Amino acid sequence: MFKNALSLYALANLAYFCHGTQIILTNDDGWAVAQIRAEYTALKAAGYKVILSAPAENKSGTGSSTATPTTLTEPCEFNTCPTGSPPTGSNSSDPNINYVNAFPVDAVRFGIQTLSPAIWNSPPDIVVSGSNIGNNLGSTVLISGTVGAASEAALEGIPSIAFSGATGSQVSYTTLTSQPTSSSTQAANIYTSLVLKFLSVLLATPKPYLPSGVSVNVNFASTSSCSSASDYKFVLTRISSSSTPNVNTCGSSTLPTESSAITEGCIATVSVFNAATKADSNSTEQAFVLNKLTSLLTCL
Repeated sequence: MFKNALSLYALANLAYFCHGTQIILTNDDGWAVAQIRAEYTALKAAGYKVILSAPAENKSGTGSSTATPTTLTEPCEFNTCPTGSPPTGSNSSDPNINYVNAFPVDAVRFGIQTLSPAIWNSPPDIVVSGSNIGNNLGSTVLISGTVGAASEAALEGIPSIAFSGATGSQVSYTTLTSQPTSSSTQAANIYTSLVLKFLSVLLATPKPYLPSGVSVNVNFASTSSCSSASDYKFVLTRISSSSTPNVNTCGSSTLPTESSAITEGCIATVSVFNAATKADSNSTEQAFVLNKLTSLLTCL
């Protein structure tokens, strides 16, 4: 499965640059969906240290909701843990794969505040939220649990990226091997490669990776006409059409909106946002990210 997502040559190069980088991986779709498990496997294979801390069940559309984790009154998604399981728990064969029976914000908070100190004796270097099943564009960021988790991390002082992809469905991680040619598996592999590509560029730069209190919203276009990660180009965008002025790039001080840019083909939109408000960041913060990602970003 992973060889389809990233070549062994590229994997070796990634391992050189990311050795020792500590990542908390979370989402709002649940700890057992195919996308997050594909990313977990790929990130570890690339040399990152990874802790998966995600909701026990699908918590899509819950924004920045928060609650105290509770005992399971029904099984975890896809029956990956039984009714009566404790509020938090881990995979029996891999203690770095964890569920939290609450919201995405609670899951990432548990990863940052509890799991990272216990396992690494230090905070994570970055939080990866997603890739979400389905895009989070424009005003959708306000209700997205994927964006909510990334926002929480940034507010706790941890750099974070919210990733979302148009293609895929809520299917178990077991389909990655049982249905290797399905559209969801193919999308998981392509989007995973794009996440790795983005991280390899950002994490090759000096710290701080992002401005304080700022996160990044990345959306991948549908894989229907994009058969590999190499088909995609990353474009700096804005969340809202009303947020101006923006950083001056590509001959303009007005960035394209992510909702419009993503319709232009095999596009990955990159929007810089304020973690507290989930609104577009100012031009100075956009310029900071633009400088970090210069080698990755292109113009429409």
